[in-house]
Amino acid sequence: MNTIASVAQGFIGLFTAGGQTFTGWVTGIIPQVVCLLTFMNSIIKLVGDEKVERFAKKLTGNAILRYTLFPLIADMFLGNPMCYSFGRFVDEEYKPAFYDSAVSFLHPITGLFPHANAGELFVFMGIAEGVKKVAGNYSDLAVRYFIVGLIVIFIRGFLTEKIYFRLAGIKK
Repeated sequence: MNTIASVAQGFIGLFTAGGQTFTGWVTGIIPQVVCLLTFMNSIIKLVGDEKVERFAKKLTGNAILRYTLFPLIADMFLGNPMCYSFGRFVDEEYKPAFYDSAVSFLHPITGLFPHANAGELFVFMGIAEGVKKVAGNYSDLAVRYFIVGLIVIFIRGFLTEKIYFRLAGIKK
């Protein structure tokens, strides 16, 4: 009998944990995302849809800028998970590669811009503490992560684009 009760309690515990997670989302990340979306859309309306679209087209028309500067701007200004909304400015066939670049840059940017992905800050700080013991500070590490991150996101974006084109049968 005790085993059945334990199994039942564990089963209900799954739903309790799910409910607590959902409550955390409703009181935490969902309002944040709604506010960031409202802010971003307000800025776009103030600046003008056409100007923003034209600027985005210029940036995303070039593969180097599409997979370096554009994800950098998205990650730095909007952070995780809102940065993915910049995908609306990317042509449909480039969206998978843009997403790959944006998500891949969220850790390297954290050393210089911790707000971009606060959840990853503990990883960077763990590494940085070891570097700090040896080198005295970790600002050089943050800059190196940032630079290497830009190189890596370009490579990832470019390769993801090529793989996607191949799988989708897109000739470019």
